[in-house]
Amino acid sequence: MVKKIPQRMCIGCQNMFNKRDLIRIVKDPEGEIFIDPTGKKSGRGAYICSNIECLQKTIKSKRLEKAFKIKIPDQVYESLQEHFRG
Repeated sequence: MVKKIPQRMCIGCQNMFNKRDLIRIVKDPEGEIFIDPTGKKSGRGAYICSNIECLQKTIKSKRLEKAFKIKIPDQVYESLQEHFRG
């Protein structure tokens, strides 16, 4: 039997991708926001594809702030940009 691969939408380009091909950003129960490389941390998740234009669009239109309903600290965006350069 073929295992179904979960699909998630990129918050930048709004396209569907395989979950493991996306970068997960998490807001944990304490309200801390960080990149979750494992994809298994508890909390609310948002996904972004590895396209730098999607990251720029996400930052410009404050899509992470809308997804998590809180102000996103600048260091979260900086760590995302580092991750993309990585």
